[in-house]
Amino acid sequence: MSQSLKVGVIGVGGIAGTHFPGWQASPHAEVIALSDPAAPVLERIAREQQVTLTYDNPADLIANPDIDVVDICTPNMYHAPLAIAALQAGKHVLCEKPLAPTPADIDAMIAARDASGKMLMTAQHFRFENETQALKKEIEAGVLGDIYHARSWMLRRNGFILRPGFIYKKNSGGGPCIDIGVHILDLTLWMMGHPKPVAVSGVTQDRLSKLPGAFAAWSGEAVPRDMDVEEFAAAFVRFDNGASLILEVSWLLHHKTTGEDMQMWLYGTKGGLHWPQPELLTTNYETKRFLNTQYSPVKSGLEPHAAECVAFADAIVNSAPSPVPAEESRDVMAILDGLYQSVERGGEFRLA
Repeated sequence: MSQSLKVGVIGVGGIAGTHFPGWQASPHAEVIALSDPAAPVLERIAREQQVTLTYDNPADLIANPDIDVVDICTPNMYHAPLAIAALQAGKHVLCEKPLAPTPADIDAMIAARDASGKMLMTAQHFRFENETQALKKEIEAGVLGDIYHARSWMLRRNGFILRPGFIYKKNSGGGPCIDIGVHILDLTLWMMGHPKPVAVSGVTQDRLSKLPGAFAAWSGEAVPRDMDVEEFAAAFVRFDNGASLILEVSWLLHHKTTGEDMQMWLYGTKGGLHWPQPELLTTNYETKRFLNTQYSPVKSGLEPHAAECVAFADAIVNSAPSPVPAEESRDVMAILDGLYQSVERGGEFRLA
């Protein structure tokens, strides 16, 4: 092992389970400490991961001088305070999506990062899939020309988790807009080359979750009457280069899907592109023929959640840039926050 980064994980009962294989696969990292307020969960995960250092208070983990990296896997509203504290303590930080619920929170995280000289990365695992990596290279090679419009959605039919960390705004900051919208929006902006968003028009709905008998299909549980986040959100986004984007996300929708429908369409001056069934659509204007080209990237390597952890450790050791820069995550959250602001104001919300 050329360098051993000591990792502490905060919030071990959920998504952290997908991170542990990545830390195990990295030649540069090892998990030495865990923190979670739920003692039975903490004890169980510590046994499974063979970790002896455990803390019920994350501040104690952050204060441990032996820890180099803090991996934050808590509900959204705790991301910024924990990340800022870890950066101020001289730790590198990998933080689950969304990086924070508001652009102002992310600004504070960026300031703490810059003051500490440490690395900050958002865990956006879809960027690390084989298919998306291959498509990104094709787009960077110019197959689409100038991308001027995109359509993206991530839709579920009664598919969500009825835990307090998801369905109450005080913990999550929002519903599917922030929970799953952040995935497809980050991926789309990344593929578009991150044009600067300037305005958002948005709508939200909570109609189906209020119906008698509303339930979450994954567990069969009834939706609590006091759930206070949206179930559906949609937005029209304008960018500084003239490009546009239509975004739709939902946990509950009368939409034909087995589990989840996540799609992205990109439209450029040379062609169009569909994901996740990678297909390039072009036109031969001389022969007036349409050309559809299927891509078949080879599936190999680590599961994407694990791959992002490996990439983060590699970047630290090699003094490379953050694989998912906080500035890019800020643009994602500026759009999603702008969607909420647009709903409150009843019209387009200007970001810049």
